[in-house]
Amino acid sequence: MNLVIRKAKIIDPKSPYHNQTVDLKITEGVIEEIAASVTNTAQYEEFSHDGLHLSQGWFDTSVSLGEPGFEDRETIANGLYVAAKSGFTGIALQPNSHPIIDNQSQVHFVKQKAANSATDLYPIGALTKNSEGKDLAELYDMKNAGAVAFGDYGKSLSNANLLKIGLQYVQDFDGLVIAFAQDENIKGNGVANEGVVSTRLGLKGIPNLAEELIVARNLFLLAYTGGKLHIPTISTAQSVALIREAKAKGLAVTCSVSVHHLVLTDEKLDGFDTRYKVSPPLRTEADRQALLAGVLDDTIDCITSDHNPMDIEHKKMEFDLAKNGTIGLESTFGALLTVLPLEKITAKLTSGRAILNIESQAIDKNKKANLSLFEVDSQWEFNQESILSKSKNSAFLGQKMKGKALGIYNQGKLVLAS
Repeated sequence: MNLVIRKAKIIDPKSPYHNQTVDLKITEGVIEEIAASVTNTAQYEEFSHDGLHLSQGWFDTSVSLGEPGFEDRETIANGLYVAAKSGFTGIALQPNSHPIIDNQSQVHFVKQKAANSATDLYPIGALTKNSEGKDLAELYDMKNAGAVAFGDYGKSLSNANLLKIGLQYVQDFDGLVIAFAQDENIKGNGVANEGVVSTRLGLKGIPNLAEELIVARNLFLLAYTGGKLHIPTISTAQSVALIREAKAKGLAVTCSVSVHHLVLTDEKLDGFDTRYKVSPPLRTEADRQALLAGVLDDTIDCITSDHNPMDIEHKKMEFDLAKNGTIGLESTFGALLTVLPLEKITAKLTSGRAILNIESQAIDKNKKANLSLFEVDSQWEFNQESILSKSKNSAFLGQKMKGKALGIYNQGKLVLAS
């Protein structure tokens, strides 16, 4: 659709219009004009909103949707609709469906399901067959089919040699390995962060060491092999320090942090509410502060919702037995604005494209319109009515929020939150 957007403040340091309040005229998906005031001679549709802001389209590097196999949790069509209404113009889809996305036909399937959506979908292929950690999957074939990276969601590769071979192999086609970090032997039967809270509640603990050992090992492997490595959803202060040191040495490592690890701590577990059971577990306030510092000094490259829908049968049960995961697309922006400055948020919500080698463009004339629309002043509480996903397992219910995503314009389509 052709559109005129009125009185929008541009938040994009790469744009010549950064921090300016302007009108935009968009013709067939391309920004035709940006000015203090544009004339709507062609009778384009118009959009305006009090306190309207625009940035480059937000991109989430870790979204699970379920389809194929777990459509009761979420479908691709509705998941992309939720993403659009939550301000995201692109998502990277995790391979943890049934069957696992570990071959080119599965990559083609999810891409076909996402065709014609306003939010773009980029599949992550499994690093190993069926994500079992035994043999490498068909990485090159999946790359040719459209996979943007390779990793086994929520699973740490215990076979260091297999990860070494994977890091070496993908260099032939400039591939990216995603390596979740958690030593399963040290984790054992742990279900919560090892510390004062888990001890008080009688929950088996997962020490920070379980993550940090694997982060350190994987960085040693990267130093040996070369190539590129992405470490997702780090959660401890020492993980931040290890990655900061590795970057200073020139290693091609990137990392992400989830919204819930930036906003919440293990103190939330006092009521044994399984909505707060996530992997890695919510950590202490000291870890949360170190993660925020890592975002601010750019040690942490991007922020993800780590959106992971779970059906009620796997969440409404004893804490020890419940599955890990929280939905997060709907709550991402409002939660982040309570703990981080706006420009840092938009930077970390758009940097995922560069990590995955996906083209992005600054907001400028004659550029494709790939835009997130939002406001920054409202104060509100996230509740059941805020949830758009089929699954309702949100760790942010009852959380105070600031600012709201208003929607997106992408692929020539305007999708508004309400």
